[in-house]
Amino acid sequence: MSEANPIPRRFDSARQPWRRRRRSTLAAPLVVLVLHVVAGGGLLAGCRVLPGQPAPAPRFFTLQPDFARAVATPAEAERAGSVEATAILVAPPDARPGFDGRRMAYVQRPFELRYFARHQWVEPPARLLEPLVAVALERGGAFRAVSSGALVDPTLRLETEIVALQQEFDATPSRVRFVLAARLVDRGAARLVASTELEALEPAESADPYGGVVAANRAVGRVLEALAAWCTAEADGVALGR
Repeated sequence: MSEANPIPRRFDSARQPWRRRRRSTLAAPLVVLVLHVVAGGGLLAGCRVLPGQPAPAPRFFTLQPDFARAVATPAEAERAGSVEATAILVAPPDARPGFDGRRMAYVQRPFELRYFARHQWVEPPARLLEPLVAVALERGGAFRAVSSGALVDPTLRLETEIVALQQEFDATPSRVRFVLAARLVDRGAARLVASTELEALEPAESADPYGGVVAANRAVGRVLEALAAWCTAEADGVALGR
């Protein structure tokens, strides 16, 4: 009996077509899954750029509030002309954790602080606040703000701390909350004269970082005007010996 020629095995895949079909049907969902993961990651990151593309340049913003009253009221002007301005030492403002850097903070739900990816303050808000506090105090004519190292040795020292500066998206329209804690210290008597916490809530004209910046400037202006009025009232109490 002659030996039969063996059947070539080069067509094994053809003899078992289910293997080829199985590989092709599994490949398509795998590609789709990878695309979904990449796209989803980009959406969650919010600022991820594709390889080879330059990252968008960051945008910088500052605090330059337009105070409600550009000039002193007649009563303040009369006081400024008749009474020598009280020297007050303005300590460099401090900031609570989360608000001590240049990143612009926002919240979408309570207790979770987040930051915009490409929008930030040109300097930490506490540093931007220091000259603004001095301007607010001097506008009424009651104070002459001095800094550390000045030749004048003022009796009063004002200490401030940013408690919150954030854009809130848990309401419509979004809003900016600015909270500032303040302490007035009698340096001569080494005692705390008074302390307070001032807050302003300003609606944003648009639900984006720039809308928040505009609202933040309004909120800071309101709080600093209230701070100046509070300092004036407390300083009057010190002068009267309270």
